[in-house]
Amino acid sequence: MFRRALRLCSELAALAALWWVGGWIAQLTGLPVPGGVIGLALLLVLFACGAIRPALLQGGAGLLLAEMLLFFIPALMSLLDYGPLLRSEGWKILLVIMSSTVLVMLVTALSVEWMCRWRSSRG
Repeated sequence: MFRRALRLCSELAALAALWWVGGWIAQLTGLPVPGGVIGLALLLVLFACGAIRPALLQGGAGLLLAEMLLFFIPALMSLLDYGPLLRSEGWKILLVIMSSTVLVMLVTALSVEWMCRWRSSRG
């Protein structure tokens, strides 16, 4: 039990360190990209070059994903302050959210398909 908790804490610390390093890089370079996005890019590079195996961070990432709703509750509660805006412009906001979601899904699917074809042609 203690060993499992220690492993989980170390995985969460590693993920937080990547987030912190990403924020530091964003601040240092002045990039208009959130530090978390840069941290995820660093994690992807570490996975791609084999420096870190995804299984090493699986427990911490799983915990964060399981508790993801806690990260969104403050944002959802702040919507209550903007009732008049949502009543007048809500359909436009919903349209942007829906179209951007479809666009992200489409680009992700095409990227995965392209990568699978590229890898199968190499090997």
